[in-house]
Amino acid sequence: MTSLICTLNDHRDDVNWCAFSAKLLATCSGDKTLRVYSTSDFSELPFSPLSGHGYSVHCCCFSPCGQFLCSCSTDATTVVWSMVTGEIEAVMEHPGRSPVRICALSPDSAHLVTGASDGTLALWDFPSKQLNRTGAVSDTTMVACSFSPCSRVFMTGSTYGDLRLWDLSMNQLHAEKNAHDLGVTCCTFAPDILSGEKNHRGQVVQFRLASCGQDSHLKIWAINKFASGAYKMKLLHTLTGQSAPVLSCAYSSDGQLLASCSVDKTVTVYDAANAVLLYTLRQHERYVTACCFSPTSPLIATGSMDKTVNIWRLEDGCSGHGGKTLPEEPALASHEGKTSAGQSKLLVTDWSEGDVSEWLVEEGLSGLVEKFRANNIDGTELLSLTKETLASELLIESVGLRSKLLRKVEELKSHSVCSGVPDEFLCPITRELIKEPVIAADGYSYEREAIESWINTKNRSSPMTNLPLLTTLLTPNHTLKMAIGRWKTSQ
Repeated sequence: MTSLICTLNDHRDDVNWCAFSAKLLATCSGDKTLRVYSTSDFSELPFSPLSGHGYSVHCCCFSPCGQFLCSCSTDATTVVWSMVTGEIEAVMEHPGRSPVRICALSPDSAHLVTGASDGTLALWDFPSKQLNRTGAVSDTTMVACSFSPCSRVFMTGSTYGDLRLWDLSMNQLHAEKNAHDLGVTCCTFAPDILSGEKNHRGQVVQFRLASCGQDSHLKIWAINKFASGAYKMKLLHTLTGQSAPVLSCAYSSDGQLLASCSVDKTVTVYDAANAVLLYTLRQHERYVTACCFSPTSPLIATGSMDKTVNIWRLEDGCSGHGGKTLPEEPALASHEGKTSAGQSKLLVTDWSEGDVSEWLVEEGLSGLVEKFRANNIDGTELLSLTKETLASELLIESVGLRSKLLRKVEELKSHSVCSGVPDEFLCPITRELIKEPVIAADGYSYEREAIESWINTKNRSSPMTNLPLLTTLLTPNHTLKMAIGRWKTSQ
């Protein structure tokens, strides 16, 4: 039996990735944050959410010991977080300053690989957080990466559709061209190392790899390593249990189960050894973008563009019931982000001084109410607060209190711009409500300041297509600006 036990509703934009450690669950989102939960009751940790990225967070992964969490973002950085304090341990800037789409840690914690929108790869020494080597595949975006269980090789997948095997010297050991038509979306090694029989090439060591893509297929591959050091890939199974592009896939810690999630809003769970469909899970309202298994309990987490993360319990492991489809049913428990009374008005910039005071009380900051009233802090002023203004103008001496207040303001910004705002009114780069919309050469509309900064630092490629911008000319989008104005007036 498989059941939905919990739904997490804290993110304010698409959930892009989720990852388990032995005791924690981490999720990341287009709202620029990561959230960390205890797997004992799925309560959010005191230091969550983690706010350190400037743009959407695409991927996250725990170190095998669970002490660190890595995350990568459109802001061209990979951040290492302490899971003891929630503090940033290191910020690694990707060579070339291209948006980082994927990150993966080796099982022995020695190396971290990051892949970017310009097709580059960076191999980092994880203990020292220093760049070791770089590699690249031209004219593509790196979107998938996974280390083998021996930690000595890793596989990457790209929007071009190929799977490539690399060693730690960044030598390409094998390239499987056109592994998925229209592009790879994810790849993951099974946790086991299999020993094959000897042949004329000597003893064979075999790995299993799952990959998925825009062709709506989930594939299982055998990767054979021969005594000579040569590698060969062989397709074992093509699974067609989903009717639209498959966006993510994951093996269970024992390698017996394989899950995938899709644009068709479903999650499928297979018997990995026999490639047999066990369950199709239906609960999300939009594309399902992420899935992962807990290494210590029979749980699977799934994340979606509906901004939620569902936690499922797989009671009976592989003993499924012939592709059973679970009915849609309410979650047994729901952990939802707090909503202040003042937030009944969608835009914080519309808040009065009284709304700000009410918000402070509900966030446990009632001691600041009089100070804020004396300084006439309304919604607009609240959003513009900085550490400097809190210390020099509002005379808040406590560093801890200043940090807590700024963290609450960042949560407020995320909530206010991502709850109910039409997606076409949000800048694709910042995911915030556009104030000065302009049209770039790729045909998309952006916040002027954001796209100008992007063009100056990202080699003049499109944030949406990764193709070169034929011109850097920006055209004001008066129609969109008027539409946003009418929408704001109606709220």
